[in-house]
Amino acid sequence: QVQLVESGGGLVQPGGSLRLSCAASGFKLGYTAIGWFRQAPGKEREAVSCSRSDGSTNHADSVKGRFTISRDNARNTVYLDMNSLKPEDTAVYYCAAGPSCPQYMDYWGKGTQVTVSS
Repeated sequence: QVQLVESGGGLVQPGGSLRLSCAASGFKLGYTAIGWFRQAPGKEREAVSCSRSDGSTNHADSVKGRFTISRDNARNTVYLDMNSLKPEDTAVYYCAAGPSCPQYMDYWGKGTQVTVSS
């Protein structure tokens, strides 16, 4: 059974940092693309960062230079390091896996809330 479980969300002040984790089970992370997405209240879900099986990564312009996606294939876990957080980063963050990020993501986690506020 394929499962993705996010953790690490919480409340942080503007300028702070958080590390999100996504633990995968039921499949090998190293053979698939995986990404982080977010959805803020009243807004559409957007792709934040993608990590492909060939090691390439990309990030949305809004988070470039502040967020970093990485994966530990031995632990079957993907991370999102978020620095210099802004109030507009507040959202539910989801990890997803599939053949092509962000276009074709077959499996989704339930999400973790990130709130950036003073």
